Amino acid sequence: MTDHNKALLALLGRAPVIPVLTFETPEEAIDVSGALVAGGLDVLEVTLRTPRALEIIEALAKAFPDAWVGAGTVLRIAQAEAAHRAGARFLVSPGSTDALLRDGANFVLPWLHAAVTASEVMRLREHGRRVLKFFPAEQSGGVGVLKAWAPVLQDVTFCPTGGIDAAKAPAYLALPNVGAVGGSWVVPADSVAKRDFAGITELARAAAALSAK
Repeated sequence: MTDHNKALLALLGRAPVIPVLTFETPEEAIDVSGALVAGGLDVLEVTLRTPRALEIIEALAKAFPDAWVGAGTVLRIAQAEAAHRAGARFLVSPGSTDALLRDGANFVLPWLHAAVTASEVMRLREHGRRVLKFFPAEQSGGVGVLKAWAPVLQDVTFCPTGGIDAAKAPAYLALPNVGAVGGSWVVPADSVAKRDFAGITELARAAAALSAK
């Protein structure tokens, strides 16, 4: 197994749930992330969907040096390079392209590419990728698909993301080919609006207590 895959397995092994986060300001990001880390979730995927996302990654990397702050929604190699400069420790893409596989083949950061069909998994596997994101999970067959893949794609581990909540997460985490799940349920919009960071910490604590197998 390559160092890249080993690093991703270690990443998924830190906590059963990876919060998928979209922030508007560094101040909001630090408050919410502090609540998540306090609850035991220290792998934070910050999506590159807002104008200040790179600035936010840089702020979080400095504020929480022991946490794993990564960049999500990476669509181009230039975004990967910018996220690395900002302090990201891992990358996540919602899919994969020939350009990303070519230009990112030897990229310094662990890179979690997504697949949603068996053919996409096999293609990424041929490129040495054994740890993948399954996205969008619920919309693409969810637990049933991953359960069917387990005996035929035995050396691939998944991080399903998309439509997963506290009620659905345990079924995914019980699968032998799932290392962790991604989700945003630990950061409800109304909790952020009300600045209920204690409530977010409790949700994070419950998520951190979930068991992968």
